[in-house]
Amino acid sequence: MAENREQIIRTEYSEIMQKSYIDYAMSVIIARALPDVRDGLKPVQRRTLYDMHELGIRYDRPYRKCARIVGDTMGKYHPHGDSSIYGALVVMAQDFKYGMPLVDGHGNFGSIEGDGAAAMRYTEARLQKITQQAYLADLDKDVVDFIPNFDATEKEPSVLPVKVPNILINGAEGIAVGMATSIPPHNLGEVIDGVIAYMKNPDITTEEIMEYIPGPDFPTGGIVINKDELVSIYESGNGKIKLRGKVEIEPMKGGKERIVITEIPYTMIGANIGKFLNDVYSLVETKKTSDIVDISNQSSKAGIRIVIELKKGADAQNLCNLLYKKTRLEDTFGVNILAVANGKPETMGLVSVIRHNVQFQYELATRKYTTLLKKEQDKCEIQEGLIKACDVIDLIIEILRGSKNIKQAKKCLITGETEGIKFKSKLSEKTASMLHFSERQATAILEMRLYKLIGLEIEALMAEHEETLKNIARYEEILGSRSVMAKVIIRELKALKKEFAHPRLTVIENGKAAVYKEKEIEAVPVVLLMDRFGYVKTVDNSVYERNKEAADSENKQIVPCMSDGKICLFTDDGQLHLVKVSDIPYGKFRDKGIPVDNISNYDSSTENIVYITALESIMDKKLLFVTEQSMCKLVAGSEFDVSKRTTAATKLQEGDKILYLAVAELETTLVLRSQKNYFLRFATEDIPEKKKGAVGVRGMRLGDGELLTDVWQLNNEKEEIIMIKEKAVHLNRLRIANRDTRGVKK
Repeated sequence: MAENREQIIRTEYSEIMQKSYIDYAMSVIIARALPDVRDGLKPVQRRTLYDMHELGIRYDRPYRKCARIVGDTMGKYHPHGDSSIYGALVVMAQDFKYGMPLVDGHGNFGSIEGDGAAAMRYTEARLQKITQQAYLADLDKDVVDFIPNFDATEKEPSVLPVKVPNILINGAEGIAVGMATSIPPHNLGEVIDGVIAYMKNPDITTEEIMEYIPGPDFPTGGIVINKDELVSIYESGNGKIKLRGKVEIEPMKGGKERIVITEIPYTMIGANIGKFLNDVYSLVETKKTSDIVDISNQSSKAGIRIVIELKKGADAQNLCNLLYKKTRLEDTFGVNILAVANGKPETMGLVSVIRHNVQFQYELATRKYTTLLKKEQDKCEIQEGLIKACDVIDLIIEILRGSKNIKQAKKCLITGETEGIKFKSKLSEKTASMLHFSERQATAILEMRLYKLIGLEIEALMAEHEETLKNIARYEEILGSRSVMAKVIIRELKALKKEFAHPRLTVIENGKAAVYKEKEIEAVPVVLLMDRFGYVKTVDNSVYERNKEAADSENKQIVPCMSDGKICLFTDDGQLHLVKVSDIPYGKFRDKGIPVDNISNYDSSTENIVYITALESIMDKKLLFVTEQSMCKLVAGSEFDVSKRTTAATKLQEGDKILYLAVAELETTLVLRSQKNYFLRFATEDIPEKKKGAVGVRGMRLGDGELLTDVWQLNNEKEEIIMIKEKAVHLNRLRIANRDTRGVKK
C-alpha cells in the first residue's frame, strides 16, 4: 500500500503575506466597499434588491418582514453577517440619506437625529416603484450576465440593469483598503437631463454639463456656498463642498428675535445634531456669546426645526456667523468620486461617470432588443407556419389520420416523407411530399387546437403576424442604428423623469465668508486671584478691597488688570502663556474659579509659573530676566504683546531655567547669590536690553556646576537682611562691584 506523503513547498514568508494582503485588499475594494459605476451599487445592496425582486416583494404587493428578506439574501447570495445586510436595507429606505430611496420601509427605520432602526423582526419592506421600473426591469431579457453565487447553487446578476446613473442620484460612501469613496447625491431630473445632453453631444465639457447638473442635491436641503469651486471638483472627481444649514430669523414678542434652523447640512444628520446642540451650549458656557437665552430641538416628522432664542437687542445675523464658524452649521463634504469601472477602482469626473453609464445603457439596450428580436423572429416563424397550415389544413388532417404515430406525421410535415402514411388519393400523397415546414412550425401545427380554425381566429392570427413583422422591423432598426437606439433610451429616460423627478432641495450659490464681530467688552478694573491649587477667578475691585485681608492670605497671586485685557503667565522653562481676562470666570469672592490649565496652554505638571502680570501694566516697562545659570537681560514689555496663546518669552541654554523675573526698577541694584554663598551686587543699569529671543549676558561668574539660588532687586528705601549660619548679612551694605565677577563669600 502506497504511503501518503505531504509535499512541503518552501517559500518566503513575506511573499505569502504580500500576496494574501493584496488578495484581501482587492476583495474588499471590488466585492464589498466600492460601488460599481454602472449601477452605483455595492454587492450587498445589489443582492438585497435582487432577492426582493425574486421574492416578488414589489411596490404594488404587501410588505414582507425584513427578517425574511435578510435571511433569504444571506442564505442565497451574501454569506456574511445579517447586520450588514439589514444595515444596507435600512439605509436604502431612509429618505434623509438617499436622494431617491430604493426600498419602501414600513415601521421604525431610524431618524435623521441618529436613532437606530428597530430590529428586523419588527420592520417590513418592499421595493419602491422606481426600483422596480428603473433598476430591476428587463432582468428576464438577458440584459446582464448572471454568475454563480458563493456555493454555486443559485445564479445572481453581476450588475443590475439600472437605467439611470444611480451612483450620482443616491451617491455612495465606503472605506476600502487604502482608498475611500464619497459621492454626494444629486437630483434625478437634473441627472437625466445631463445624460441626455451627453448622448446628444459626447464631446460635452464639465462646464457645459453642469448647466444641467449644477451641483449636488442633498435630501436634507441646505445651501452649497462654494459654487465657483464646483467645476474643478466635478472635473477632477476630488474636492470639498462647503455646506450651510438654512437659517431663518423670526421676530418674537417684546422686540426679541429667534434663529430657526429649518434645514441642516447633509453631514450633520445622525448624532451630529446632538453634537451641534452641545456646541451651542458650549458657546454660552465659555462666554463666546451671551446673547443666547435658550435652545430647543422642535424637529418632527414635518421636518427640522431647531430654535435658538436670543436676548433683546442681540445681533441675530452676527450670531448666525458665529454658529457658522464655531459649529457644524457650516461644514464640508469631502468629494471623492471613486468607483469600480471595468473591474478596477477608478477616480473619475462627472462627465466620465455619465460616459460609463451611457455605454452601459447602450449595452443593455443592445442585449435587450437582440433578445426581443430573437423572440419575435421565433414567433414569426411559428405564425408563418400556422398561416401556411390553414391553407392546407385538410391535407394536414389527412396526414394525421393516416399516420401511425406523431413522429411519422411530424417527419412528413418537415421533410415531405410519405412512406407508411395512408392517403385518400395519390394527389394528396404527392402534395404531402412537397411539404417543408420547419421543426418549430411542425411542433406548433401538431399542438394547434381546433378552435384556431375559426375564421375570426385566423384573422387574429394574421393581425398578430402583421404586428410581429412590425416589431421585427422596429427591433432591427434599433439594433442597426445607434442614433435610433439613442432616441429609444432618451424616451425611456424622459418617461422616468416625468414620473419620478422632484424639485431641487439644495440651494447652490457663492456665499459670503462668515465674519463674526465680537462684542466690545466694557473695560473695567478687576483683580485676578489665584489660589495655591492654581484656580483662578476675577472679582470687582470693590469686592477685593472689602475682602483684602482674606484675599491676601488665601491666594498666592493677586494681579490688578482690566476686564478686556490679557494676563501674562511666565514659566520657568522660558514660555509665555497669554490668557484673556474675559476667559477667566468673573464672580463672587467665594466662588471656586477654574484651573488655569483649562483656559491656557499652561501645564502645571511640567512647568512652574515664575511671574504673573497684566499685559497692559508692562507695555511701557522693561522686564528683568535672571536664570539659574546667571544669564541676565532686560526686555521691553511691548515685545510680549503677541497674538499667539503661547510663545517663547526668552531663549535658554541647555538645562537652564528662569530663576527671577520682575519689572526692572530705575536706580536699583541687583544682588545674586550662588549655591556656595557667593554674593555679587551690581547696578541694574549694567544689564543690557535685549530682544526676547536672546540668551542675555552673564551676571555672576559661577564655579563648575554651580547655580544661582536667589536674586534681589534693591532700592535705598528698604533694607534687606538675610541669615546665613546664624549670621546676618545686610544686602544693602554689600560693596557694589562689576557685573561678570565672582563676588564675595559669606
